[in-house]
Amino acid sequence: MRFKSFLFLFAAILALTSCVSTKQMSYLQEYEEEADSIIQVERLRKPYRIQVGDLLSIRVKALDQELVGMFNPISEANPNATTEQNVYFDGFTVDDHGNIRVPTMGEINVLGFTEKEVREKIEKKLLEEYFKEEANIFVTVKLAGIRYTTLGEISQGSQVVYKEQLTIMEAIANAGGITDYGDRENVQIIRQYPQGEEVHTIDVTDIDALSSPYYYIQPNDMIVVNPLPRKALGLGTTGIEVFRTVVSLVTLVTSIYLITTR
Repeated sequence: MRFKSFLFLFAAILALTSCVSTKQMSYLQEYEEEADSIIQVERLRKPYRIQVGDLLSIRVKALDQELVGMFNPISEANPNATTEQNVYFDGFTVDDHGNIRVPTMGEINVLGFTEKEVREKIEKKLLEEYFKEEANIFVTVKLAGIRYTTLGEISQGSQVVYKEQLTIMEAIANAGGITDYGDRENVQIIRQYPQGEEVHTIDVTDIDALSSPYYYIQPNDMIVVNPLPRKALGLGTTGIEVFRTVVSLVTLVTSIYLITTR
């Protein structure tokens, strides 16, 4: 009896200590000393600089649209098309040398430039070589969506979001959220840089994530959510699940003990 009591006591303690706490599952938590911090957060978002492999959408407009038709590869049947397939075939991919090939204008280097800088560069080239000020040239340059990949304890795959900016919280929500077994305190962001890839971490359970330099997603980011240790143990996420699992194990051990000691 003493052996059984010890086993069941051990099971109860293990169940209480192994379940996933509410703190580990909640997003952007505020603490007492950080009241109203969400209002005080300063969002530091640096302009994104174009990298190799990025896909750009470029449109040239003027008073006489026929004059600039040769600069716009997008089909006239649907000039405002924004689907991923149309952008893929009609957009401009940055090659390994950091260049894009624009009809008539040829190769233009865009590596390391912002969208605004590329727009100004194209406008300047058009006015210098093809048009006069009276043509009222209007150029738009945009990234063809923000593509990112999710792996681990989150819906896995690649997604494209057609927005100017995307936060880590929006990216997680678009992927269906993190599972109960996911480690929200150490979400990894694998980001591409000219010198290679770097791994950053962000704690999405803390309100301070709003002021993190990695709060905003960049194109081609990979978001990795690793499992909590308790998943490997297969104990469950709630106290009841853990208790049931441990009781089953204890019952099995007890049965084996009784059989072997008879």
